[in-house]
Amino acid sequence: MPVVKTPSTPRLYERQGDYIPRIAAVHDLCGYGKCSLGVAIPVLSAAGCDVCPVPTGLFSSHTAFPGWYMHDTTSIMADYTNAWKGICVDIDAVYSGFLGAPEQVERIRDLYDTYPQALRVVDPVMADHGKVYPTYTPELCDAMASLAAGADILTPNLTEAAIILGTEWTGTDISDDEAKRLVEALLNKGAKNVVLKGVQRKGENVIRNFVGGENCELFEVRNEFVPYMLHGTGDLYCSVLLAGVMAGRDLFEAATFAGELTRDAIVVSTKQPHFQERGVSFELLLGKVAALLQA
Repeated sequence: MPVVKTPSTPRLYERQGDYIPRIAAVHDLCGYGKCSLGVAIPVLSAAGCDVCPVPTGLFSSHTAFPGWYMHDTTSIMADYTNAWKGICVDIDAVYSGFLGAPEQVERIRDLYDTYPQALRVVDPVMADHGKVYPTYTPELCDAMASLAAGADILTPNLTEAAIILGTEWTGTDISDDEAKRLVEALLNKGAKNVVLKGVQRKGENVIRNFVGGENCELFEVRNEFVPYMLHGTGDLYCSVLLAGVMAGRDLFEAATFAGELTRDAIVVSTKQPHFQERGVSFELLLGKVAALLQA
């Protein structure tokens, strides 16, 4: 299995001079806790992108806190995005994450129809470590799986990959052959490029992510494992990956950078008070994201 960059590693977006690309970020907005739009907006802005948020829900805090409040925004989403048409909003990428209801998948497809040239990035945020998030119903999981099939970039963890494929989650300790099988199965369902996250083998201190695509040989990117479970690391990884792509980096460079910065952010987080409750702290590292724009 290749573990180094090959000439076939694709660039999925060509940056043009001083043009600032626009990204429709279809995620929830969380008042406290580092996740979703609270991560996507600053990270992608640091990479020189104009982030246009489409809130899928309003949360008082992330769901690891007790007593969180959620307001479902499904009923406003169609009018919200339709209003963009009247003011000639153009979009270069549609980046979706946590969803609040199955109907929201249709709103994302509306964006795909309105902006057919836009890069489709799907982070299928719905589960981790074998458990589905508390707001996700079977119907919403099925809807997310159908959305994943149309992604230009799909970034599931191992639990989400199992849900999309309708198979059993077998843990994080899987072989290279099994990781390859999962990536190929997700590609066969329609995704064009897949970043399979979170392979961790017993006795190792590394996290392995496996990347493959229709114009890309399968390769592995690995990073040091930092032994803390923090809310928002998946959102950070995908946002940084997309930042790299929108800065004109190829998929290998973007995936490598995303893993390294996420690892660094976990280290920074451990120095903050109540860090395991607050979630991943990335703010001190935004200069590294901005540096992606340097030749």
